[in-house]
Amino acid sequence: MENYFAVLLFSFTTAVTPGPNIIMITSSGLNYGIRKSMPHYLGVCIGLPVMVAAVGLGFDLVFHEFPFLHEIIKVTGIFYFFYLAYHVAAASGTSIHENKNKPLTFFQAAVFQWINPKAWIMATEAIAAYTTQDSDMLMQVYYVTLAFFLMMFPCTAVWLFFGVNLKKILKNEIQQRLFNLCMAVLLILSVAPVIIELVLKYFF
Repeated sequence: MENYFAVLLFSFTTAVTPGPNIIMITSSGLNYGIRKSMPHYLGVCIGLPVMVAAVGLGFDLVFHEFPFLHEIIKVTGIFYFFYLAYHVAAASGTSIHENKNKPLTFFQAAVFQWINPKAWIMATEAIAAYTTQDSDMLMQVYYVTLAFFLMMFPCTAVWLFFGVNLKKILKNEIQQRLFNLCMAVLLILSVAPVIIELVLKYFF
């Protein structure tokens, strides 16, 4: 693939910049620590490249053929985002060992990519920008997917460790609860454009 550096740069910048995944993994790092957050971390790092591959291999054509399925995923995703926001806001803010709430599992984090608006943008834009009909599509999708696979692990780890180290700064329960509440609000705001889109489409 020509100019593969551009593909790596795109995957790096989209993976490391804030979005729903970053909000969730940072919060998980703060509330549960590295060991308990590992399934969540791996679910993100593997789940998103799998989504990129699926989109590249034509899975998005299913939604073009049956657009109502995408609408169902959007609505379901909104409710799941609110559930996750409550999950984040309700984190106790106490010692990691005393926290009785549970972080996301590998499966939950992987499936989360399919309702994550930023993940859809990342996947569709990467496939649209870095593949052409003139070359071997399968190999192009492989290289784009590989770029995300290589970048997701270090980029997501940065935010996981950032969340863990916030524990040293947010030293009391009130500060930690406030941080969790802010993360929950940001998570809701991240899906606000999708909510507005659906409201305008079906109610106006």
